[in-house]
Amino acid sequence: MGADYQRWPKAELHLHLEGSVEPETLREIAPEFSLMEIREHYRYEDFQGFLRSFKWITERLDSPESYALATRRLLERLHGENVRYAEIILSAGVIVWRKQDPEAVYQAVRAEAARSNVEVNWLVDGVRQFGADHVMEVAAFAAAHSSDGVVGFGIGGDEARGPAGLFKQAYRFASSQGLHLTAHAGETGGPDSVWAALELGAERIGHGIRSVEDPVLLGHLRDHNIPLEVSISSNVATGAVASIKDHPLHRLYDAGVPIVLNTDDPAMFHTTLTREYELAARELGFSDEELRGIAENAYRYAFGRGAAPGGGSLTLAR
Repeated sequence: MGADYQRWPKAELHLHLEGSVEPETLREIAPEFSLMEIREHYRYEDFQGFLRSFKWITERLDSPESYALATRRLLERLHGENVRYAEIILSAGVIVWRKQDPEAVYQAVRAEAARSNVEVNWLVDGVRQFGADHVMEVAAFAAAHSSDGVVGFGIGGDEARGPAGLFKQAYRFASSQGLHLTAHAGETGGPDSVWAALELGAERIGHGIRSVEDPVLLGHLRDHNIPLEVSISSNVATGAVASIKDHPLHRLYDAGVPIVLNTDDPAMFHTTLTREYELAARELGFSDEELRGIAENAYRYAFGRGAAPGGGSLTLAR
């Protein structure tokens, strides 16, 4: 039997608040739906289906109070599995798009997190497919809270419909305001999507698993110490990889790329951070020593643990 990963002190760097809402929590928020009805919306077959499910869930989060409850339940679960530090992604882009008040929502979740035993900082995410002006608005919101718990800015959503090059201005602005930079890339898009995120100045890459297809990119990530925020269950559930056995995590690790394990949207992918470590050990052959190093990476690469922002795009060795 392997290590008791639940007892390990852990940190998580890629965790969407909205995707952490369990069906039971959503029923607390929206009691007009039965638990069976809600669970049907947690079923999908591919990445586009996942995006539709994510949209349905966020539509139920229609007040600061509902966001606060989602935060409370998430942090209770994290504390229960000894996650001591989390950088939680708030999809401010969705809040803005739905014409809710991002300020009121942020203050509600920030206050809830302050009552938790888990140390929390926040990442603010824009939605790629909503366009450059939208993402710039989200960057401005993130910058307004750079001294109030927001440590980073990034983009999520559909890589194909929102090429990273559209967002250079927003990333330059966010960096100038002292924010760290991240981006979802190389999940459904190929290595070129990761290169484009790096050109924006991304210091961490959300997912990035298709970097394995480009040896030059692997060397760049290794040599420039740029970690990939990998989520095994997520990649299988959305069809980014065909099965756990096909997951390239060990090939990325063996290439020297820094790795951090995460849950991404734990409620939607029916997982926990403990389970991600168990999958890496049982299904992908990682040793406890290797996993301890990966667990340490989550603290080493945390934006909110004292590292200076990267401050702009890199010169890329493509």
